[in-house]
Amino acid sequence: MRLFRSLTLLLALVAPSVFADDLYQVEMILVRQNAVPAIVSRAAPEDWAAGAQRLGDDSLRTPALGDVASKLSASGDYSVLMHKAWQQPLGEAPTKVAVSDGKEQFGQFPIEGTLEMKLGRFTDVNADFWVNQIDANGMVTASERLKQDSHTKNGQLNYLDNGHLALLIKITSLTAPAPRQAPEAIPD
Repeated sequence: MRLFRSLTLLLALVAPSVFADDLYQVEMILVRQNAVPAIVSRAAPEDWAAGAQRLGDDSLRTPALGDVASKLSASGDYSVLMHKAWQQPLGEAPTKVAVSDGKEQFGQFPIEGTLEMKLGRFTDVNADFWVNQIDANGMVTASERLKQDSHTKNGQLNYLDNGHLALLIKITSLTAPAPRQAPEAIPD
């Protein structure tokens, strides 16, 4: 009996940390605001993805915000630079993923960066992206940088403004039950 109580207590302490991370879909749109002059920063570092997990092909998903990206492009006020969607587990411990687009040359991409996310009442997002100019030899000659921290609300499209570059991000739980529809009529 004593062993059973000890085992139950041990399971109660260990189980929350094992099952804490839930599956989420993350979708992001990186845009350039055409009316704002570009701010060229130092070239992106070679270790831009240090400590971040690379997105596997099996985690990539079809973006659901295609109509939003189309409207942004059609407005003429924005240029859509990258639009990606993937699924990943998120929890109370920070998770950092490397996101890139374009042809890799010597470990650098035309668009590269990291997203660090941590669940709480809101999701804490730390975005750090570079839009690189790469010469004929594959060397990064100049970069534009977006570095922004935000507390985003899950399930809603959030806008992270960083001057000439901006990020739209939507983080949606894939395991939480969908909200119930309100009844059409209240029964007597």
